Amino acid sequence: MKRLPIRGGNWNNAATSGVFALNLNNARTNVNNSIGSRPALGDRQKRPAYWACRQNTPQKDALSSAMVKARSRKIKQMARSSSACARPFAAITPRGPFDFTMAKTYNNLFPQIYDFEALHAAYLRARAGKRSRREVQQFEQDLEGNLIQLQNELIWDQYQIGAYLPFKVYEPKERNVAALPFRDRVVQHALVAVIEPLWERRFISDSYACRPGRGTHLGADRAQAMLRKVKREHSKVSVFKADIAKYFQSIDHSILKGLMRKRIACKRTLALLDHIIDSANSLSSHIPGVGLPIGNLTSQLCANIYLHELDEFIKHALREKHYARYMDDFIVVHPDKAHLQRVRVQVEDFLAQRLRLKTNHKTQVFPLSVLHGRALDFLGYRIWTTHRRLRKSSISRITLTLRTLQRQYADGCISLERVGQSVTSWVAHAMHADALGLRTRLLGRFAFVRATPARPPTPTGCPPMQAAPLKP
Repeated sequence: MKRLPIRGGNWNNAATSGVFALNLNNARTNVNNSIGSRPALGDRQKRPAYWACRQNTPQKDALSSAMVKARSRKIKQMARSSSACARPFAAITPRGPFDFTMAKTYNNLFPQIYDFEALHAAYLRARAGKRSRREVQQFEQDLEGNLIQLQNELIWDQYQIGAYLPFKVYEPKERNVAALPFRDRVVQHALVAVIEPLWERRFISDSYACRPGRGTHLGADRAQAMLRKVKREHSKVSVFKADIAKYFQSIDHSILKGLMRKRIACKRTLALLDHIIDSANSLSSHIPGVGLPIGNLTSQLCANIYLHELDEFIKHALREKHYARYMDDFIVVHPDKAHLQRVRVQVEDFLAQRLRLKTNHKTQVFPLSVLHGRALDFLGYRIWTTHRRLRKSSISRITLTLRTLQRQYADGCISLERVGQSVTSWVAHAMHADALGLRTRLLGRFAFVRATPARPPTPTGCPPMQAAPLKP
């Protein structure tokens, strides 16, 4: 064995220091008075394993082989532990392969929420598209004072959420919606801006609802890509399509609070979240301890967090490759229809026992085909492997909307700019389907002509438009 050379003094300033001085990396004029000696080990002598991996040596082959074997053993252990997937969900222990406990939690989040700059940025987001509303204008009259008031209430734990304003929407279907006062929406925007990134990096890539850059069009493109891949590889496609029954009204508060505590350790932030979640108990349409109001900004994030457990179950426990979800609608694509029937049983067991949810009557497993099957009705489109069409309900809504806009424009109640906004919105949606002929034919049916001179709208003369919003 070769002996290491003995070199003296400081590593950097070793021009004349020590008995066995050598200049290692500085000019000879850069000297000091260090004395003594030590082994001069370079990086390659200090870390032989590292340098062995960086070179094509027998040591590298041995290390690589050991790493591959260790990884293989780990994968086999995971496979054995997940073999319980073939059993009913009730036969699996609570802390089995489906216990997706998140180890990393975050603390000291609350100061980021009540920071004045954060509250002002939240106010700007909350007022976007709503500056003409009276409550927004009243808040802006003393903007700094109102923001400071919110900040003080949060700092001293005196913030109390305001009263909900319940109302109903009827398109695309009847729903109960509850809106909070504007100041409470500012607080929710500040809260979501802090906690949403903690889960955003955790969500799967094929979850598309209420996430930046992941809307209906990207989800529809991804779903069609899954169908085409399975068709190309197996020459047949089947789909398990499911929808949660009354999803927002069925979210359990205790389960949701437990999921929040997987990522957040800040007690004051958790107290604020609990206060917002429990505020739904004041609504007569909700059972105490169950349900979230659709109008809350936090409800969208909470809904994604709640079903993220389902995402991990399907992707990691059942190991389904072709899975996508848009809020409470999700699909699983596979060539074998019998396999999807088994997946359906496992998923419904998981939803019932873990999240206290159930699927509705529209949930089914079906073959996808133009001749001997049906289309996938998902995200506002009827999707096949070869093409994509608009939903019939979407065509009916735009027809009704154009007829209403035509009548209101003729009466002078709305401007041509307002008509253009609605038409442009629908055309942008229709352009993601094979609907050129439909767009040309439908828009050609309606001509917008003034029947009387334009006049400002009045509360009694021109009622607000009752047509459906132009969205899928």
